[in-house]
Amino acid sequence: MISCRGVMEQLWDYLDGELPPERMQALADHLEVCQRCYPQYRFQLAFLEGLARQRAASTGPSVTLVEQIRALVGSHHE
Repeated sequence: MISCRGVMEQLWDYLDGELPPERMQALADHLEVCQRCYPQYRFQLAFLEGLARQRAASTGPSVTLVEQIRALVGSHHE
């Protein structure tokens, strides 16, 4: 079984689904039984979910701001 340190070192990659399937399963198995790692996993998962909700609710930069940035960038390339 994977160690707590190994889980913590790979937790963001796990949450992003960027590990090979067998490694994903090893971390999932560990998190299922480890009272030390599971709270950190839940915290980081909640953080990512909060970011996703914020991004979904955000309308993005204003058209005026985008135009101002384009004008500034364009003036430096001339």
